[in-house]
Amino acid sequence: MVKLSIRNVEKRFVTEDQKVHALSSISVEVQSGEFLILVGPSGCGKSTLLNIIAGLVKPDAGEVLMNGVPVTEPGPDRALVFQDGALFPWLNVRRNVEFGLRQKGVSKREASEKAMHVLDQVGLSKFSENDLHTLSGGMRQRVAIARALALEPEVLLMDEPFSALDALTREDLYVEIQELWQGRGATIVFVTHNVREAVTLGDRVLLLASDPGRLQGEFPVNILRPRHIEDVDVARTAQQISYEMKKGRIPFVGDASTPDLEPGEVV
Repeated sequence: MVKLSIRNVEKRFVTEDQKVHALSSISVEVQSGEFLILVGPSGCGKSTLLNIIAGLVKPDAGEVLMNGVPVTEPGPDRALVFQDGALFPWLNVRRNVEFGLRQKGVSKREASEKAMHVLDQVGLSKFSENDLHTLSGGMRQRVAIARALALEPEVLLMDEPFSALDALTREDLYVEIQELWQGRGATIVFVTHNVREAVTLGDRVLLLASDPGRLQGEFPVNILRPRHIEDVDVARTAQQISYEMKKGRIPFVGDASTPDLEPGEVV
C-alpha cells in the first residue's frame, strides 16, 4: 500500500544574492512500512523535500499525499528527528520524551508510561531522570528518537540524525534503528549524504542530483538484515551508487545488491 505520494514537487528559494532551484519535478511513491533513503551531495534538496513531507515547507508546485490526503501542514501522523536532536535542555530525559504526548492532551500518567516504554526500547530507561548535559551525543540522539516514537507516527522522518556522531556510536545506532523499524513496522524516510549509511539502512535508496535538485537514480537494496556498514555487499552497493553520483547520469533501475564494477575498480 502506498503511504506517501510525492507528485511533481517543485521548490525555489530566492536570497539576496542568488536564486536556488531546490527541487525540480520530484515524483516518488513510498510504500507503507518502507525504509526509504534520500542521498546526494549538499544542495540537492534532500532536507527541503523532507521538510515538505513534514508540512513545514510548502512546495511551489506539485503536492504530497499521505494516505491519499494532501499534506498542507505538520501533523501527528509524521514525526521529524533533526540532526541535532532539537531537545529541550531544561527538561530531563523522561520529560523530553513526554513533551509531545502532553501537547496532544495525553494524561500525565499515560505519558509517563509511554515515555518509559520507548526509553526502554532505545536502552535508556535507567537514565530517565538524567539531565541532558550528562548524556553522550549518541544517547541524546536516542532520546530524540524515543520522543518521536512515543507519538506513534505513521511516518518517521529523519534528517541526517547520525552525522554529528563518532563512527562507533553511529554503527551501534544503525543496528538499533533497524531493530526498532522492524519491530514497529513504521514507514521511515531518512536523509543522509553518507552512501554506506544509506545502503546499511535502506530498502531503497534514491539518489538526488543538484542544480536543480532532481531524482538521478533509484537503487532497491536486497541485502539481508541486520546489515553492518563494513559488510562486503554493503560496500559494493555503496560503491556503485557513489560511482553513479560522480558520473552524474541516470543509472539502471534494478537490484543494486551485486552491481558490476568498472574495470580496475576494487572493493
